[in-house]
Amino acid sequence: MTIHLDRAMLRIKREILSLGAMVEDRFKRSVTAVQEEDLEQAQFIIDTDFKVDEREIEIEEECLKMLALYQPVATDLRLIVAVIKINNDLERIADYAVNISKRYKTSSGNPNKFKYDYTAMGDLAAKMLKMSLDALVSMDVDMAYEVRKMDKTVNIMRNDAYGIMKADIQKHPKMVEEIINMYLISRHIERVGDHITNIAEEVIYLIEGEIIRHT
Repeated sequence: MTIHLDRAMLRIKREILSLGAMVEDRFKRSVTAVQEEDLEQAQFIIDTDFKVDEREIEIEEECLKMLALYQPVATDLRLIVAVIKINNDLERIADYAVNISKRYKTSSGNPNKFKYDYTAMGDLAAKMLKMSLDALVSMDVDMAYEVRKMDKTVNIMRNDAYGIMKADIQKHPKMVEEIINMYLISRHIERVGDHITNIAEEVIYLIEGEIIRHT
Protein backbone atom coordinates (compact mmCIF):
# COMPACT_ATOMS: atom_id res chain seq x y z
CA MET A 1 0.00 0.00 0.00
CA THR A 2 2.79 2.44 0.95
CA ILE A 3 4.69 1.81 -2.28
CA HIS A 4 1.56 2.38 -4.37
CA LEU A 5 0.75 5.58 -2.46
CA ASP A 6 4.31 6.88 -2.91
CA ARG A 7 4.10 6.27 -6.65
CA ALA A 8 0.72 7.97 -6.84
CA MET A 9 2.05 10.97 -4.90
CA LEU A 10 4.97 11.35 -7.31
CA ARG A 11 2.58 11.11 -10.22
CA ILE A 12 0.27 13.89 -9.05
CA LYS A 13 3.30 16.10 -8.30
CA ARG A 14 4.49 15.64 -11.88
CA GLU A 15 1.00 16.26 -13.24
CA ILE A 16 0.39 19.47 -11.30
CA LEU A 17 3.81 20.84 -12.30
CA SER A 18 3.13 19.91 -15.94
CA LEU A 19 -0.18 21.79 -15.79
CA GLY A 20 1.60 24.70 -14.12
CA ALA A 21 4.11 24.90 -16.98
CA MET A 22 1.26 24.83 -19.51
CA VAL A 23 -0.64 27.60 -17.73
CA GLU A 24 2.50 29.71 -17.30
CA ASP A 25 3.13 29.49 -21.05
CA ARG A 26 -0.46 30.41 -21.90
CA PHE A 27 -0.48 33.41 -19.59
CA LYS A 28 2.78 34.73 -21.06
CA ARG A 29 1.42 34.25 -24.57
CA SER A 30 -1.76 36.17 -23.79
CA VAL A 31 0.15 39.22 -22.53
CA THR A 32 2.57 38.98 -25.47
CA ALA A 33 -0.39 38.88 -27.87
CA VAL A 34 -1.61 42.21 -26.43
CA GLN A 35 1.81 43.84 -26.51
CA GLU A 36 2.73 42.64 -30.00
CA GLU A 37 -0.80 42.95 -31.40
CA ASP A 38 -0.74 39.27 -32.37
CA LEU A 39 -4.33 38.29 -33.14
CA GLU A 40 -3.34 34.77 -34.21
CA GLN A 41 -1.69 34.13 -30.84
CA ALA A 42 -4.73 35.45 -28.98
CA GLN A 43 -7.05 33.22 -31.01
CA PHE A 44 -4.85 30.20 -30.25
CA ILE A 45 -5.22 30.82 -26.49
CA ILE A 46 -9.01 31.07 -26.86
CA ASP A 47 -9.41 28.02 -29.09
CA THR A 48 -7.26 25.65 -27.02
CA ASP A 49 -8.50 26.49 -23.52
CA PHE A 50 -10.29 23.13 -23.42
CA LYS A 51 -6.90 21.40 -23.08
CA VAL A 52 -6.31 23.05 -19.69
CA ASP A 53 -9.86 22.20 -18.60
CA GLU A 54 -9.31 18.54 -19.49
CA ARG A 55 -6.04 18.36 -17.57
CA GLU A 56 -7.61 20.04 -14.54
CA ILE A 57 -10.40 17.46 -14.44
CA GLU A 58 -7.93 14.57 -14.82
CA ILE A 59 -5.82 15.79 -11.90
CA GLU A 60 -8.85 16.34 -9.67
CA GLU A 61 -10.16 12.84 -10.43
CA GLU A 62 -6.73 11.36 -9.70
CA CYS A 63 -6.62 13.12 -6.32
CA LEU A 64 -10.11 11.96 -5.39
CA LYS A 65 -9.20 8.41 -6.37
CA MET A 66 -6.14 8.56 -4.10
CA LEU A 67 -8.24 9.77 -1.19
CA ALA A 68 -10.65 6.88 -1.68
CA LEU A 69 -8.07 4.15 -2.26
CA TYR A 70 -5.30 5.00 0.20
CA GLN A 71 -6.96 7.15 2.88
CA PRO A 72 -3.75 9.19 3.31
CA VAL A 73 -2.92 11.05 6.52
CA ALA A 74 -0.57 13.81 7.73
CA THR A 75 1.79 15.19 5.03
CA ASP A 76 0.37 13.02 2.24
CA LEU A 77 -3.15 14.23 2.96
CA ARG A 78 -2.01 17.87 3.04
CA LEU A 79 -0.29 17.45 -0.32
CA ILE A 80 -3.37 16.01 -1.99
CA VAL A 81 -5.58 18.78 -0.57
CA ALA A 82 -3.04 21.40 -1.68
CA VAL A 83 -2.84 19.91 -5.19
CA ILE A 84 -6.64 19.98 -5.54
CA LYS A 85 -6.69 23.68 -4.64
CA ILE A 86 -3.64 24.59 -6.75
CA ASN A 87 -5.18 22.68 -9.65
CA ASN A 88 -8.26 24.90 -9.46
CA ASP A 89 -6.20 28.10 -9.24
CA LEU A 90 -4.16 27.11 -12.30
CA GLU A 91 -7.33 26.50 -14.29
CA ARG A 92 -8.63 29.95 -13.28
CA ILE A 93 -5.34 31.58 -14.35
CA ALA A 94 -5.75 29.93 -17.76
CA ASP A 95 -9.29 31.35 -17.91
CA TYR A 96 -7.90 34.83 -17.30
CA ALA A 97 -5.39 34.26 -20.12
CA VAL A 98 -8.41 33.59 -22.33
CA ASN A 99 -10.14 36.75 -21.03
CA ILE A 100 -7.04 38.83 -21.79
CA SER A 101 -6.94 37.37 -25.32
CA LYS A 102 -10.64 38.11 -25.82
CA ARG A 103 -10.17 41.71 -24.65
CA TYR A 104 -7.38 42.20 -27.17
CA LYS A 105 -9.44 40.52 -29.90
CA THR A 106 -12.31 42.93 -29.20
CA SER A 107 -10.05 45.96 -29.42
CA SER A 108 -8.07 44.76 -32.45
CA GLY A 109 -10.84 45.73 -34.86
CA ASN A 110 -11.45 49.13 -33.27
CA PRO A 111 -10.29 52.09 -35.42
CA ASN A 112 -9.81 54.16 -32.24
CA LYS A 113 -6.95 52.11 -30.89
CA PHE A 114 -5.69 52.75 -27.38
CA LYS A 115 -2.51 51.04 -26.22
CA TYR A 116 -1.21 50.54 -22.69
CA ASP A 117 2.10 48.86 -21.89
CA TYR A 118 1.41 45.76 -19.78
CA THR A 119 4.91 44.33 -20.12
CA ALA A 120 6.09 45.03 -16.55
CA MET A 121 2.83 43.91 -14.95
CA GLY A 122 2.66 40.74 -17.05
CA ASP A 123 6.33 39.92 -16.45
CA LEU A 124 5.90 40.31 -12.69
CA ALA A 125 2.83 38.06 -12.60
CA ALA A 126 4.63 35.45 -14.73
CA LYS A 127 7.62 35.60 -12.38
CA MET A 128 5.30 35.11 -9.39
CA LEU A 129 3.73 32.05 -11.04
CA LYS A 130 7.13 30.49 -11.73
CA MET A 131 8.28 31.20 -8.18
CA SER A 132 5.12 29.69 -6.66
CA LEU A 133 5.63 26.47 -8.64
CA ASP A 134 9.36 26.44 -7.81
CA ALA A 135 8.43 26.83 -4.13
CA LEU A 136 6.18 23.78 -4.47
CA VAL A 137 8.96 21.71 -6.07
CA SER A 138 11.65 22.69 -3.58
CA MET A 139 9.28 23.04 -0.59
CA ASP A 140 10.71 26.54 -0.10
CA VAL A 141 8.46 28.37 2.35
CA ASP A 142 10.49 31.60 2.16
CA MET A 143 9.93 31.77 -1.60
CA ALA A 144 6.21 31.22 -1.09
CA TYR A 145 6.07 34.11 1.38
CA GLU A 146 7.99 36.28 -1.10
CA VAL A 147 5.38 35.58 -3.79
CA ARG A 148 2.69 36.68 -1.35
CA LYS A 149 4.48 40.01 -0.84
CA MET A 150 4.93 40.57 -4.59
CA ASP A 151 1.17 40.53 -5.12
CA LYS A 152 1.01 43.98 -3.51
CA THR A 153 3.15 45.36 -6.35
CA VAL A 154 0.79 43.88 -8.94
CA ASN A 155 -2.10 45.62 -7.17
CA ILE A 156 -0.20 48.93 -7.25
CA MET A 157 0.40 48.48 -10.99
CA ARG A 158 -3.32 47.87 -11.51
CA ASN A 159 -4.10 51.08 -9.59
CA ASP A 160 -1.54 52.97 -11.69
CA ALA A 161 -3.21 51.69 -14.87
CA TYR A 162 -6.55 52.86 -13.55
CA GLY A 163 -5.20 56.36 -12.84
CA ILE A 164 -3.61 56.68 -16.27
CA MET A 165 -6.68 55.43 -18.13
CA LYS A 166 -9.04 57.58 -16.09
CA ALA A 167 -7.04 60.63 -17.20
CA ASP A 168 -7.02 59.37 -20.80
CA ILE A 169 -10.81 59.04 -20.80
CA GLN A 170 -11.03 62.75 -19.95
CA LYS A 171 -8.58 63.58 -22.74
CA HIS A 172 -10.15 61.26 -25.33
CA PRO A 173 -13.90 60.94 -24.57
CA LYS A 174 -14.55 59.29 -27.93
CA MET A 175 -12.29 56.39 -26.93
CA VAL A 176 -14.06 55.54 -23.65
CA GLU A 177 -15.11 52.04 -24.72
CA GLU A 178 -11.64 51.16 -26.00
CA ILE A 179 -9.87 52.52 -22.92
CA ILE A 180 -12.18 50.64 -20.54
CA ASN A 181 -11.63 47.46 -22.53
CA MET A 182 -7.87 47.86 -22.13
CA TYR A 183 -8.22 48.68 -18.44
CA LEU A 184 -10.01 45.37 -17.91
CA ILE A 185 -6.84 43.61 -19.05
CA SER A 186 -5.08 45.07 -16.00
CA ARG A 187 -7.92 43.72 -13.85
CA HIS A 188 -7.43 40.26 -15.36
CA ILE A 189 -3.68 40.34 -14.66
CA GLU A 190 -4.37 41.51 -11.11
CA ARG A 191 -6.74 38.56 -10.62
CA VAL A 192 -4.04 36.24 -11.96
CA GLY A 193 -1.81 37.61 -9.20
CA ASP A 194 -4.50 36.77 -6.65
CA HIS A 195 -4.68 33.15 -7.80
CA ILE A 196 -0.89 32.87 -7.78
CA THR A 197 -0.95 34.14 -4.20
CA ASN A 198 -3.44 31.39 -3.41
CA ILE A 199 -0.95 28.85 -4.78
CA ALA A 200 1.83 30.30 -2.62
CA GLU A 201 -0.43 30.11 0.42
CA GLU A 202 -1.18 26.45 -0.30
CA VAL A 203 2.56 25.79 -0.41
CA ILE A 204 2.88 27.48 2.99
CA TYR A 205 0.02 25.32 4.28
CA LEU A 206 1.71 22.22 2.87
CA ILE A 207 5.01 23.00 4.60
CA GLU A 208 3.87 24.56 7.84
CA GLY A 209 0.38 23.09 8.21
CA GLU A 210 -1.02 26.57 8.78
CA ILE A 211 -3.83 28.24 6.85
CA ILE A 212 -2.82 31.89 6.35
CA ARG A 213 -5.09 33.12 3.56
CA HIS A 214 -7.17 35.31 5.90
CA THR A 215 -4.23 36.74 7.86
